[in-house]
Order: sequence, then C-alpha cells, then structure tokens
Amino acid sequence: MAGELPALRATEVSKDYGDRPALHPVSLVIGEHERVVLIGHNGSGKTTLLRISAGLLDASSGTVEIFGRPAGSQPARRQLAYLGDTPTFYEDLSVLEHLQYVAGLHGVEQWEPRGRELLERLGIAHRADDLPTRFSRGMRQKTAIALGLIRPFSLLIVDEPFVGLDEPGREALVGLMDDAHRAGATVIVATHEMSYAAGAPRVIALREGSVAYDGAPGDTDLHALVG
Repeated sequence: MAGELPALRATEVSKDYGDRPALHPVSLVIGEHERVVLIGHNGSGKTTLLRISAGLLDASSGTVEIFGRPAGSQPARRQLAYLGDTPTFYEDLSVLEHLQYVAGLHGVEQWEPRGRELLERLGIAHRADDLPTRFSRGMRQKTAIALGLIRPFSLLIVDEPFVGLDEPGREALVGLMDDAHRAGATVIVATHEMSYAAGAPRVIALREGSVAYDGAPGDTDLHALVG
C-alpha cells in the first residue's frame, strides 16, 4: 500500500487552544516499517500530535503527511489505523456486529475468521454477541483493539493502549502490535509504560509540547524525560 515515502512526516506542526499552546512547532519524520514509542507526561502533547496525525484534530499551523498525503485526507485515512484511549461504540451493536460494520467500511469481505481470532487472542470471544457499551473499561479497550485491527493498514497509531487492560490483555496487545510490525506496518505507540518504551528501537519524548528527545532508549534516562 505504501511506497518509499516516510510513514509520517510532521513539519512545524502546532496546536493552540485559545491562548494555551498544546503543541509547539514540531518537526519529525518516521520512516516506513519503523517501530516508535512516544513518551511524555500528561499534557506533553502526545495525544494532540497523534490525533492531528490521524485526522481527528486540525493543526493550528504546519502539516502532517501520512505516506505523502495530508493527514485527514481519504488516502491518508485508508493507510492508517488509530486506537485511541477513549473508545466509543454504537448502543445497539454487538461486538461481532461492530466488527462486521468496520470491516465493511474498509472493504474487508472475509472478516469473520480474523475477527474471531482477534477476540480469542484478546480473551473476549465469549462476549462476541454482547453489547460493548455495557462492558467494563478493560473489556471496552479490548473490543476497540479488535475493531482497530480488523481493517487493513500500513500505519498503526496507538494512544495509551495499556490503560485498563489486565495482564493477559496487555500481553495479547503487545503480541498483536508485534505481528502488525512484522507484517510490514509502521507502529507508533504513545505510552507511560517505560518498560515497553525501553524495548523499542526508537523513542520520541515530548515535553511541554516540544520534542525533548529522539533516539535509542538506551542512550538516555527515560524516567527523567517524563519526570
């Protein structure tokens, strides 16, 4: 699906909420097939940058491109799967019906085998016919993960994926993200989990809306960056 262009290119992208800057002009490039972890304390700009990249939020200035296409455009959206930290669901659709709906939006016809595999790996296969709006936070998070991964993508963006997940759920998610990366996808994960960040090839730290570090995790004190 992608070419030789970087998976994500941010050029002097910023976001202001009135007189409060949430993201100062940030420029960075994430190449195709990279696995990157984004860290920073609450309010550092991680979610703002990721939501702009996913086309869910407009930048105040600057640009973000996804494989050379403007963030939020239809070509960019087709390449990108976004797993946010606050999933929402339709009130009257079961887990399986959600999977069918999302798969249909993205032209996935033989969705059910993959959907049931995802639910099995995430430990919620026994709730496939239930309404996710009635689930606990952890169960909703697992359902959202399955919905994000049922569709094709070349770039996977995951924002705070471990919040609310039990240990089996965390292990399943890490395995699924690793599978996506091995299959050729670029994977960007924003997290407070320093143990996960320490295993990534590249870590980008944001502090007060600016890039404070960009490099290998072993070359710096990750805890100091988010302190």
